[in-house]
Formats: sequence, structure tokens, C-alpha cells
Amino acid sequence: MGNDWKAAWQPLMDAVGQDFSEGRVVNGADVVTAATIRRYLEPLEFDCPLHYDADVAKEFGYDDVIAPNTSIQTFSLPPMWAPGQTIFENVDRNAQPATTAIAGFKSPLEPPTTGFFATDYEAEYLLPVTVGDRLYRHGAKLVNCLPKETKVGRGAFLTWEMEIRNQRNEVVARTRSTWLRYNPHEAAL
Repeated sequence: MGNDWKAAWQPLMDAVGQDFSEGRVVNGADVVTAATIRRYLEPLEFDCPLHYDADVAKEFGYDDVIAPNTSIQTFSLPPMWAPGQTIFENVDRNAQPATTAIAGFKSPLEPPTTGFFATDYEAEYLLPVTVGDRLYRHGAKLVNCLPKETKVGRGAFLTWEMEIRNQRNEVVARTRSTWLRYNPHEAAL
């Protein structure tokens, strides 16, 4: 069989630099509220008044309480579950969710794979996100496709770039995430 599996990734390697979003956007599930910021802060015990005291935030030039940069990705996620939905449809050891908002972008040029996981994430934060903002994701630019055989299986590391924007169409962050999409080795099953 040799490296035939690598050849299946060639169409995607040739598409590096292309934006696959076709102009579609992905809306965050909810408007950013003081309550959701507080719930984000609680388990972290993140005690910075910019994130919970509107007067302090205004004193430093913000319109309202600001969300921590680390929460922006969360606020830009579409709903992860809906009533009546089943996320895991089988109980196999290597089962993947039937649908997930955190699996990264999937291109129609990808060969079929059964497994995935994130390997890297970077973000450039450009503007503050404040109470009342509604975030959405824009773009799905492929910036790298690297076929690789690892201990878990054969597949490719795919790096995607997107923007997170607010309701005023302002770019609040640019992100790059890398995913390994793969087929597990038979011994791993």
C-alpha cells in the first residue's frame, strides 16, 4: 500500500491558502452577559474588576464589563447541544461525537476519516468584548495540510484560520487551530 494514503490528501494540500467558508458565518450561541462572564470567572477565581465591576471598567475606558480574552472562543461557539439531541451515538472506545461545534472546519476535499482531535490553538486578540456583544465566526482559511502517520493512525494535521467578529462586524480576534484528522490503526481499535 505504501504511501497511497498520503496521496488522498493531495487535493487539500493543493488548496492551502483557500477560504472554504463561502462567506458563511457561524453565530455564537448567546449574547455576552455579566452573568456568563461571572460563571466563566468562578472556577478560575479570576479576580480582576474589569471583568465584574462596570464602574471600574468604565474608569479604564471600556463601555461596560469586559470578557477575559480567554473566554472569547467560548462566546463565539454555536450551541453545542439542543434538547432531544444525542451527541454520542455509540459507545465504542474511539467513538466521536455525531456533531460537535468544536471539531474545527471540515473541507469537502478531505478523504474520509473517523477520528480527530485538536493539537494547537493560537489567537491574536484585537478588541475588547463587552457585555451586550454578540460574537460570530467568519472565514475558514486553510493555512497548512501535513499528512502524517502517528501512533494513533494515519491522517493529516490541518491548520485553519478564522476571525471572530462582534455584531458591529469588528474583528475582535483572529485564531488559528490545528486538528489531526485520522483513521486509527487497527491495533488501536
